[in-house]
Formats: sequence, structure tokens, C-alpha cells
Amino acid sequence: MARIGFIGLGNMGGGMAANLAKAGNDVRAFDLSQDALDKAKAAGCLPVESAAAAADGAEAIVTMLPAGKHVAQVYEESLFGAAKPGTLLLDCSTIDVGTAKKVAEAATAKGLAAVDAPVSGGIAAAAAGTLTFMVGGPADAFARAEPILKLMGKAVIHAGSSGAGQAAKICNNMLLGATMVATCEAFLLAKSLGLDPQTFFDISSVSSGQSWSMTSYCPLPGVGPETPADRDYQGGFAAGLMLKDLKLAVQAASDTNASVPMGAEAMALYQAFANAGHAGLDFSGIIRMLGGQQ
Repeated sequence: MARIGFIGLGNMGGGMAANLAKAGNDVRAFDLSQDALDKAKAAGCLPVESAAAAADGAEAIVTMLPAGKHVAQVYEESLFGAAKPGTLLLDCSTIDVGTAKKVAEAATAKGLAAVDAPVSGGIAAAAAGTLTFMVGGPADAFARAEPILKLMGKAVIHAGSSGAGQAAKICNNMLLGATMVATCEAFLLAKSLGLDPQTFFDISSVSSGQSWSMTSYCPLPGVGPETPADRDYQGGFAAGLMLKDLKLAVQAASDTNASVPMGAEAMALYQAFANAGHAGLDFSGIIRMLGGQQ
């Protein structure tokens, strides 16, 4: 059994912390939300009063926070002062590559080990322990992080040096966002041409147009396997979070002079969807806007 600090118990972090506790670890959990702390306690974690308290005495500390500024603040104000030398820091947030590199460098300078380990899979996978982790950091830090991450996921992949995990995540989600938009457009066009949606699914899912957005996350209710579309686009991966990831990808492209016209267009469409008040819906719900619904 290991003592693990866990900071950030939202929709993703709550399920992840619960799986660490389920595996028999002593999980000291902190979040600003009392409701999140109560749920963590019910899942076997020990709620604590601050991020520093979660870090105190921990062998490893997992953070799952909204943005890079929050990660940098928690590291600087809480973890660096409370973590004992040699503690492993695992940031599973999705943040910009620059901040990921900066906090890892600062952690190393203070005698700590650090990896960036953003996730793919959504709320259901977080609860089920079937996430995919893309990990950036030194090989020795990855070797320490891997067994912890495997308690929360089905796949743990070393992407490279510090920041590489974040790079992989934003590239993956840019592809996902653009693919979902194209999938929605294809279904809407098929419908306008008189094709039955299920028939189009049966054809495209085994043809060259096949994608994860089509086969595993179909944006139309009643077609293919059960998805958030069958729950009125509730749950899953919020459109607001997809927009956040697309903005990170487009900014990274600007910083490196990469051309991402499809990513930029997907970002603009998800911005319009969020502006219309739908940031809380699953990102596949953008089919409503593309189809003329508000």
C-alpha cells in the first residue's frame, strides 16, 4: 500500500482517486468542493483540508486540475513546500506544453520527480479504470509512475520527455474534435440525401470513412452502440472541454509555426456551440448546431 495525495476531484479526478483507493492505497484527497470530498470519502479516500495536507508524507501526488495556471499555482504554493524529497508528482491535467515543461523543471530542481500524464477516455473510463495515459518525463520517473497509472487505466504509454504527454494529448484531441465535426456533417448530409442513418452507419463503419467518432461514439441517438447521444448528450466529454483542448492545440500550432486549418475550424465551431450555451453538453451534441438546431 502506498500513500498517494490526490488533488482535484472533479468528474474525472473523482473516479481516478476512487480506483487508487479501491486498489488498497492510502489516498489523501483534496478539492475545493465539499461535495467532491464527500464522494471521495464514500469511495475510500481520506479527505484532507488542503493541497499541502494531501502532499504531506505522500510517496506520490496526482493532480487533476482545470488549466496550466492552476497546476503551476498548486505546485508552487503547496506541493514544493510540503512534498518530501524524491516524491513523484503526476499531473494528469490537460495543460499547455510550456507549463508542463516548466513545472517539471522546477520539480526536478527541488529534488522531486515529475511526469505529465494527461488522459483520454472520459468520465465513464475514469470511473471504470480504463483510461489511456500519455506520459511525458524521464524514463526513471515513468517507471515509477507506470504502476500507479495502471491502477486507473487500460493503457499507459511513454510519449517522451517532459511535455510530450501533453503534446500527444492535444494532438489526439484536435484529431478527435475535427473528426467528430466531419462525422456529424456526414450523417446530416446522408439524411438530406434520403439515406437511413442506421444504414449509413452500417456502411461507413466498415468502410474507408470509419473512425472512432463514427463507430464508438456515434453522434446520433439510436444508431450504433450506446453513446451520450442516447442520453440527450448528457455525460461523456463536455463540449467546453473539447474547446479548451482545441484552443491548446491551435495555440501550440501558432507557437511552432504548424498549419492546422481543420483544427482551427473545429475550434471555431465549438466556440460557436459553447457561445450558444451548450458548453456543458457532450461534444457530439454539436450535430444539433450543424443541423440548424439551437
